[in-house]
Amino acid sequence: MIPTSQHPSPAVRGGRVRRNRIVFIFKISVLLFLPSLLFLAVRDKDHLNFSSKQIIGVREQLSSINHRTSVMRKKLIEEHVGRVTLNVKSTDVVISDDLLILDKGPNYISDVNQLPEILSLLAQKKLRDRRKERNTVELVQQDDIVFVQLENAVIQHSKPMESAVLGKYSLWRKRCENAKSDSTLRFLREQIIMARVFLTLANSRNKRELYQDLLVRLRESQHIIGEATADSELHPSAPKVIKAMEEIISKAELLYDCNTVSVKLREMLQSKDEEVRNLKKQSSFLSQLNAKRIPNEINCLSMQLSTGYYLLPAEKRNFLKSQNLEDVNLYHYALFSDNVLAASVVVNSAIMSAKEPEKHVFHIVTDKLNFGAMSMWFLLNPPKNATIHVENVDEFKWLNSSYCPVLRQLESASTKEYYFEAGHPTTLLPSSSNLKYRNPKYLSMLNHLRFYLPQVYPRLNKILFLDDDVVVQKDLTALWSIDLKGNVNGAVETCGQSFHRFDKYLNFSNPHIARNFDPNACGWAYGMNIFDLNEWKKKDITGIYHRWQSLNAGRGLWKLGTLPPGLLTFYNLTHPLDKSWHVLGLGYNPSVDRSEIENAAVIHYNGNMKPWLEIAMIKYRPYWTKYIKGNDRYARNCNIHHECLVKGHLHCLFSHQRQSPWIL
Repeated sequence: MIPTSQHPSPAVRGGRVRRNRIVFIFKISVLLFLPSLLFLAVRDKDHLNFSSKQIIGVREQLSSINHRTSVMRKKLIEEHVGRVTLNVKSTDVVISDDLLILDKGPNYISDVNQLPEILSLLAQKKLRDRRKERNTVELVQQDDIVFVQLENAVIQHSKPMESAVLGKYSLWRKRCENAKSDSTLRFLREQIIMARVFLTLANSRNKRELYQDLLVRLRESQHIIGEATADSELHPSAPKVIKAMEEIISKAELLYDCNTVSVKLREMLQSKDEEVRNLKKQSSFLSQLNAKRIPNEINCLSMQLSTGYYLLPAEKRNFLKSQNLEDVNLYHYALFSDNVLAASVVVNSAIMSAKEPEKHVFHIVTDKLNFGAMSMWFLLNPPKNATIHVENVDEFKWLNSSYCPVLRQLESASTKEYYFEAGHPTTLLPSSSNLKYRNPKYLSMLNHLRFYLPQVYPRLNKILFLDDDVVVQKDLTALWSIDLKGNVNGAVETCGQSFHRFDKYLNFSNPHIARNFDPNACGWAYGMNIFDLNEWKKKDITGIYHRWQSLNAGRGLWKLGTLPPGLLTFYNLTHPLDKSWHVLGLGYNPSVDRSEIENAAVIHYNGNMKPWLEIAMIKYRPYWTKYIKGNDRYARNCNIHHECLVKGHLHCLFSHQRQSPWIL
């Protein structure tokens, strides 16, 4: 076998073929022209002058060659391609990017006059290739030069900007010549920070003189700052104080190296961080505590109404239109509340927004403590043409601990310990976790009554459930016509953010939860829900709720509340409603879009900042207060009217507290 290295490559073989052909053509040309030259030399050896006819013939031949060469060049320029095919008499000349091929015709030897044309094509191709390579190299070099120039320009441009940004908030910077409106104020605060660092170091190193000087300057700077928020609010002596502080800090810098200062700054940062965490816990505790309290005005109203109710004769305590309470052709609402003022706003806003108020029936359930006040309010302020009925949850004899698991749990020793024993680690202390779950409303059966709607209203087909912290802004009758597609619950989904999915409410480390539910399933909102009570009965929704509530006796599946068991009970049984039906967040989110609020059918003050509390967000409160009936004499006696609530409860309390003996 012949070794591979002995076989020349195709490129080498092609080069040899071209060289052999050129040599062969040259030899043939010499053989053809040599006899003619010898003949001329012998015939006229004394001189080499051509006759005029011969000269003309030679010139014609040269002219013909030049003409053919120019034609060929023109064709090459017009073609501008790597491959050109020329049909010159009987010889085909093919020029490709890497090979010159002569296809021999029958008169190949005799057509040697075309050799100059072929050689010209070859030379043109080589020149063209060289020109392309040269142009390509030049373009690449130009691009590199331009890129380097641009890069250098950007670097030079960014240097002053970078130094300005880096020095802007440096503790050691010199004051900027073009200072902003608070530059002096910020510089003073930075001086105070450094003074505190050196103050601590001086005290630890027993530098009493330096310690006293720093203490004096620190107090001066703090006094100069006061409550100022801009340089214009600083005292005129601020520059003098700054200069004095600079001198004492410069003196302290000579005594301590950067490493010591850095360690002390880190210690101070950790200490302040711990203080911030403790303050956040205390703030959360106070916020939850404030959310649990009932304002004095509402307490006053409830007591006055209760007194008035029990002074009424028995025959005047009844509501009208009782025949409408079970009419399935009307629009029925369920409202469970112990807050008289909040319930009145829900009912009043719904009636004022309804197109046909006479077709709306409101079923209100409250507790024994507030039954008299709730009844008295709606007896004195009956809804226009609508039907209303107030019931006492404590009179539902079927709702007992033998039937209801949550009642058994609420009466258990562990639940009482969880809520009421001060020595328990999970009681209401600023350091305890999950404070929001320890709200007294979770101990009330009013909050869990939503899982017993068919038992409370056995003859109704559909009912709209409303929380007492909502405001109705549009007619809601279209909700009764929505096809729930076999589902039980119609609700607005809230999974636009990740924290409203199932894994944020439920304990997926528990096998009962992990086996039966998707952690990424979309949550939905209580507060405005349309329930199909016929489907509820078919699917035994209350039985499903009892099962999950019994499994959660030790609070291992979820913390207290009604939304987590609602998510479990109505899993795959909830029909999503359009978000415009129910807009949430007015009790905690200051960024709810105004257009969303005004276009919503129902707005919900879910969260701690209820509109009847002092901590309510002022910009959202008017949507609620405009539905309060301030002309009621009981409300006026307790300083409850529109202007008072818009300005804030404290304003009303302090300016009118002498008018009513009921304010506590």
